[in-house]
Formats: sequence, C-alpha cells, structure tokens
Amino acid sequence: MANDQGVEKNSIPFDVPTSARAYGWMLGGKDNYEVDRKFLLSTLADFPECVDIARQNREFLYRAVRYLAQEQGIRQFIDMGCGLPTDNNVHQVAQRFQPDAKVVYVDIDPIVLAHGQALLADDASTTVITGDMRNQQTILGHPEVNRLIDFKEPVAVLFLSVVHHLADVDDPRSVLRTVVDNAAPGSYLCLSQVVCDDPVAGAAMSAHISGLGIPWQTRTPGELDALLDGLEPVEPGLVNLADWRPDPDQPALAPVHPALAPYLGATSSTQRVYEYGGVLRKA
Repeated sequence: MANDQGVEKNSIPFDVPTSARAYGWMLGGKDNYEVDRKFLLSTLADFPECVDIARQNREFLYRAVRYLAQEQGIRQFIDMGCGLPTDNNVHQVAQRFQPDAKVVYVDIDPIVLAHGQALLADDASTTVITGDMRNQQTILGHPEVNRLIDFKEPVAVLFLSVVHHLADVDDPRSVLRTVVDNAAPGSYLCLSQVVCDDPVAGAAMSAHISGLGIPWQTRTPGELDALLDGLEPVEPGLVNLADWRPDPDQPALAPVHPALAPYLGATSSTQRVYEYGGVLRKA
C-alpha cells in the first residue's frame, strides 16, 4: 500500500486536544494525552451523553458498512475524517462481505496517519491519506484516491461523527456532496453529527468545544436535513443512530477507561444531545 509521506514527531500537537484522540479514548483507545482527557472530562461535565453517543456512532459504522457491502454490493469506500484505528474499521467490515472492497481513509491529524500507515502497511486495497475534508476537490484529485477508486462505479462516502466539525462558513453542503455528486448513480452518502433539539444548549456546546481549540457546530436535526435534499434516505431515514437498524448481536466495542465508566448509560436518563444521521442514496 502506498501512503502519504512519513509523520514527523514534532508535527503531532501535544498542547491542544484533537477530536481523533478524544473520540478514540471513548472507544477504549490508549493513544491520547492529558490535554485530550482534560478536554473530554470538561465536556462530559455538561454533556454526559457524549460517551454513549460516540460509542453508538461506532456501532452504527459497523451496521451501515455491512448494509452497504453485503446488501448493496458496494466495493468502494472513502472514509472522511476517519479517526484513529480501532476494532472493526471500515476496510475490515467491508472486506468481510466484499473481499475485494477498496477503502481510502482521509484525516488531517498526523497521529491518525502514523497509526494508519502501521495498520495498512501490507494492504494494497486500502490506503490512508492526509487531507482536510473541507477541501474536497483536493481529495478528489489525490493520486491514491484515483489509484483505488473508480468514480464510474458506485462509491460510498462516509462522514461519521465529523459533520459537527464543519461550520456554516465551510459550506458543509458542498463538502458533504462533492464526491457523491461526482460519482456514479447508486453511490451512497453515510453521515452523522451531534445534534441538539434545543438551539440554546447546542450553541453552548459549540462555544465550549470551539473555545478549547476544536472546530465545532452543533446543529438541530432539521439543519442537517437541509444539507441533504435530493438524496434518497435509506430506511429508517435520518434518525438517532441508536435507532438505525439496531442489532444486539453485532460485535461489541472495547471497554472504556475507568475514568469514563461513570458516563456509560447516561443517555438512558438524558438526551439533550445525540448522534443523528443515516445512509442516503444518489439516484
């Protein structure tokens, strides 16, 4: 597998939190630093649901990729803002049902690139590239993308738990739709973002996270829906991810760190914020 250039140690930020490391901690990962843990614990003080919804999003990834590969025969995937590798990554799920599936992972965090290189070193059908998901034309023109992805055939584009990192100024509609708009009919967009039905509480969450150095815009479900007109939602449509084709028998996630264990199950008593999304088809 060909990858981007190597990662310099001094290019990895240690003094500000990153979404990939904080998210990975909620999934049981160990590749994080004190700044990430402090950021997450300060966020959980006001929004204790975050551990549950991060894990619900990861469980949704498995079900959505399984649906796309097994039921729709999709063999090409681009995972935007993929985050740190963990169990049942996109290529592992897709290749379980379509052994010849090809996957491109895209992320801007250098530590993601470093871990992706190690994981995928011997896999010619999968690659990880450094890319800012806001710059979709650059990603479309990347030689590794064009080596693996044939846009004359259907492709699935994933934006899982990253749409909240796109502010309105980033033109999120264009970001989410560029690749699908350039792909063959029968392509899919799979996405999710943290939403809040109360705009005031959502704005408070956005201010807190953005103020700590991670770009963030909590939306209402309707605001996300408005970005997706013209695409056909797959049943059950855009929903709380916990309600998207739930499967109690799917593979379990890794246990959380003891510091996060008190927050498990918080969504059973409060859901001020939740992860919202689904799978949509290009006709």
